[in-house]
Formats: sequence, C-alpha cells, structure tokens
Amino acid sequence: MKILVVDDSKAMRMIVRRTLREAGFHGIEVSEAGNGVAALEAMQSASFDLILSDWNMPEMNGIELLGKLTSEGRTTKLGFVTSESTEEMKKMATEAGAQFFITKPFTADVFRTVLGSILNN
Repeated sequence: MKILVVDDSKAMRMIVRRTLREAGFHGIEVSEAGNGVAALEAMQSASFDLILSDWNMPEMNGIELLGKLTSEGRTTKLGFVTSESTEEMKKMATEAGAQFFITKPFTADVFRTVLGSILNN
C-alpha cells in the first residue's frame, strides 16, 4: 500500500505519518508533497493507492487536486485531513468523490476507524 500525504506543513505531514503508525497501519509506504502541484508531480513517477490531502494549500488546494485527478480519469482514492470542516466543504468533497473527511486535530483511533477498511484491503 502506497500513500501520498499532501499538506503544506511539513510538521503536519510528519504527524500524519506518525498517526498512521500509531493506528497500527504497518507495511505501508508513505510519500509526501507540499501542495497539489507537487502531488501531481509525484504521481508522474509513482502510483499511489491513497492520497491524504489537506484542503487549504498554496498553488493548488486539495479540492482542486481532486478535481484534476477526476478530470484526468485517475482512480486513486483521495480523502481530506483538514482543519476546516464546514458542512458545505464536506458536501463539496463528497460530491467531488472524496472517500472521507478527517478533521484536525485527529487521533490514532479516528485514523483506525476511518481508514481501516481502505488500508486493510
């Protein structure tokens, strides 16, 4: 299982990595990107099973990234790990094809519950 963590905060990318381990998801390969543009660049040289993306980032935000992946016909699963969680954002994410919406701050239990069925397949 290969995961791409997309967040403009290096510290948050490290927290997501640690939380994946704490949630018991071992044997996964985690790569990082600082925004949607960098994520698309990473996807040119590697394939990923799952993308965990922040919503607000410079250059290309998470919802724009999801739209770009969809328009290119990519089937990589994407979900949001973000500090913003309005009902409008959740609806927009769901309608755009997001697999899940995790709100910061999060716990290993939340990761286990939300990501368990995705990462254990």
